[in-house]
Formats: sequence, structure tokens, C-alpha cells
Amino acid sequence: MIAYIGIGANLGNARGNVLDALARLARMDGGMLLHTSSMYRTAPIDSSGDDYINAVACLDTSLGAHELLAALQAIEQAHGRERPYHNAPRTLDLDLLLYGDETIATDTLTVPHPRMHERAFVIAPLLEIAPDIVIPGHGAARDFAQLVAGQTIAKLD
Repeated sequence: MIAYIGIGANLGNARGNVLDALARLARMDGGMLLHTSSMYRTAPIDSSGDDYINAVACLDTSLGAHELLAALQAIEQAHGRERPYHNAPRTLDLDLLLYGDETIATDTLTVPHPRMHERAFVIAPLLEIAPDIVIPGHGAARDFAQLVAGQTIAKLD
């Protein structure tokens, strides 16, 4: 199954944490890292703290969606991820954005990731690696580029 993972961090060495997350995804059992976007700097949305470093990764995985979520959460925990309150600043955040063309709605997982189509920090890196991607239930991701155009985002070298 092809899955897209959103990666973000704004505490500690955010850039290093994103790079380490990509390395861990590349080594993850049951998965093969196919593509990674550039890194982007974005201002927090509905949150506080320093700017985020964001990226998107494309993974070919044999894991089920909930198994993949558990693997992503284990990577977050390895970085000391804490969840003191909703949208708190974080050392590392890994979101399962898309899992094939599936729509999943359980108590622990919602795919496509809610509001992903409203966030420049998802749309810009996602379109970089998958310009023709369709978000199930929403349509072509490129159709949302204009919607998020006013959000502060900068591609990093």
C-alpha cells in the first residue's frame, strides 16, 4: 500500500528530528521509503512556539493502517514526543495523511488526515512529490494550492 506521511517538528533540533524521522522511515520493517519532499519552514497554525520544519514522505508499506500508525507513534516516542494539550509544540509529529485511496474513520485514526487539504505545510510538500495525487473525498490536491496560498511557508535548501 502506498502511504503518505506528514512530518513536522518545532522543538529542539527540529531539522535534525525531521531528518532522523526520514532515516527511521527508510529503515522501518514492512516499509520502503519511495520519495521525500524538501523541507519547509512554516509558522504554527492554531498553536504557539517556534516555526515548524515540515516534510512529506511517500512509503510503500505492507503494514495495515493501524499498524503503520503504531510504528509512526513509536518513532515519535523515540524523540520524546509529549502531548500535554491539543496542538502543543512538538519534538516530532508524524501524521498518516493518506493510505492508498482508503477512507478510514475510527476512534484512533482518520484518513485522509483531517484538514490536510487546508494546510500549506501538507499541500506544498505533497504536491512536490505527488503532483497528481487525489485526496479521497476531496479531489485533486493541486486544487487546494490556491486555498493555502496565503499561509506562510518557505522551502529550505
